[in-house]
Amino acid sequence: MILKPQKTLLKEVGTTCTCVKQDEQFEMFSGQEGRISFRYLCWYYAMNVFFASLGLLLLLLFLPLLAALIYIDAPGPIFYTQERLGYKGSTFRMYKLRSMYVRQEQTAHFAWTARHDPRVTRMGRLLRAAHLDEIPQVINILRGEMSLIGPRPEVADCATKLEALVPRYRQRLLVKPGLTGLAQVMHHYGDTLQDEETKLIYDFYYVEHQSFRLDVLILFRTMGEVLLRHGR
Repeated sequence: MILKPQKTLLKEVGTTCTCVKQDEQFEMFSGQEGRISFRYLCWYYAMNVFFASLGLLLLLLFLPLLAALIYIDAPGPIFYTQERLGYKGSTFRMYKLRSMYVRQEQTAHFAWTARHDPRVTRMGRLLRAAHLDEIPQVINILRGEMSLIGPRPEVADCATKLEALVPRYRQRLLVKPGLTGLAQVMHHYGDTLQDEETKLIYDFYYVEHQSFRLDVLILFRTMGEVLLRHGR
C-alpha cells in the first residue's frame, strides 16, 4: 500500500518524496541527501536561542493569569511534567501547562490524547486550541533538551509500541525533538495508528532534509496553524 502524504510543503522546498509501506516497515526514497553545514548550525542555534528566549519572556508575563485560570477551572498543579525520549534515545522531563484533570494525568502516559478527550479540562481545551500549553517547553529548548523544530518528543511506552511496527522508528531520534515540526504543520491532529504512521513519514523526511529553507517554511506554517487555531 502506498501512502501519499500531502505534497504541498515538499514541493515548496523543491524536493520529492515517495513513501512505501511494506510488511509494516517504512522505506523512504528521496531525491536528495541533506548535509548539515556550519552555516545551518549557526542558524539552528540562533533560532533556538532567539525564539526560546522570546517565548520565556511571554511565559513570565502571562503566567500569573494563566495559572489563575487553570487553577480556578480545575484545582491542582499549574505545570505538568512527563518523561519523554530525546536526542538518540536519552530521556528528559518535558514541561507543559496542565490541561487535564489531576486524577486523569497518569493515564496520559499510556494513551494518545483523543480529539474530544474527557480527561481535558475546559481551560485545557482553550490552551490546546491556541497551543499555549506547550509554551513551557521553551525551558527544555534553553536547556538543550529540545529544539524549536523537530519531531515531537514521544512517551517511551508509545515509542516502544511504534518501534515494534516500524523498525526504523528510532531514526527520528537522530535530531532533537521539537516544539513544532513538519508532521504537525502537514498532518494537523490525529489519534489513530494510521495518523501516527503518516506523521512518522514527515518526521523521517525532516531528519533527512534539515535545512534553513525547510525550517523557515515550517515556522511560517506554524504561525498560520496558531492563528487559525487548529488545536487538539
